[in-house]
Amino acid sequence: MVKVKVFGTTPPCAKCKEMEKRAHNVAARFSDVEVAKLDALSEEGDRYGIMSTPTIVVNDKVVAIGKLITEEELEKIINKEMEGIS
Repeated sequence: MVKVKVFGTTPPCAKCKEMEKRAHNVAARFSDVEVAKLDALSEEGDRYGIMSTPTIVVNDKVVAIGKLITEEELEKIINKEMEGIS
């Protein structure tokens, strides 16, 4: 199982909404990818030291801070994680 966490603001900004949408689009291509939307100003956000949104975390590794990444970039990251799992 690959876990993708999208940290954003509450209420979500346009970039955070878009990143969450992209993450769900990519997750739909896989059978074992889970996406969670979390608040950057939460205990979980503090754990990763989040200062900018959106921040994307894949299996506890911060992969993007304060910017949108493409669906293709996220898919490559997820594929790499899956190679490490199997």
